[in-house]
Amino acid sequence: MKILLVDDDPRLRDLVGLALERAGFQVITASDGQNAVTHAAREAPDMIVLDIGLPEMDGFEVCRRIRARSDVPILFLTARDDEIDRILGLEMGADDYVTKPFSPRELVARVRAILKRVAGPRPSQPLTHGQITLDPGAHICRLNGNAVSLTATEFTLLTTLIERPGQVHSRSQLIQSVWGALSQVSDRTLDSHLRNLRGKLTQAGCTDAIETVHGVGIRIQDTTA
Repeated sequence: MKILLVDDDPRLRDLVGLALERAGFQVITASDGQNAVTHAAREAPDMIVLDIGLPEMDGFEVCRRIRARSDVPILFLTARDDEIDRILGLEMGADDYVTKPFSPRELVARVRAILKRVAGPRPSQPLTHGQITLDPGAHICRLNGNAVSLTATEFTLLTTLIERPGQVHSRSQLIQSVWGALSQVSDRTLDSHLRNLRGKLTQAGCTDAIETVHGVGIRIQDTTA
């Protein structure tokens, strides 16, 4: 699988690129935001590892431009353990983030986990809940027949909810189902993805799909559009 690695530090690109290649990935690199946008469109990578602190065009703007036309998984690299940066990145459509300094082994593990969510395992047949239809094999979500563009994490989250309609999932159960039992993902990260998912469904015409049961968890309810 092809990974686009974007960072302005040549030493980090070499280090992370080597770790990804040893893990079996093909690696394409870019040192600035404009080249990142160009490579993303031309090379069609399976995933993008994207630094936030890029010259001229920062990682947030790169993510915004890529998300305008693609749902490719994006993992942010951030130099600061700043919650505002992390939440903003997730709300812009990133699937995960890693804070510098980090272990290349940890980054490879995060990349594999995201790609595993994209690839499955998934139900073989489409799932339908009210006005929502999911085709896991094709990674297509439709609301009243109209396509809704979801990131890999949003799609997996919605699939998890639709597989058990009406059931209330605790936040820890959702994190384990979507990110895995050993994940260190916080409730804030989950809430960011839920907020994005709600926003996309609302924009498509469905305002009442995902319900928060206060003090208990999250469930998907009967939908109208």
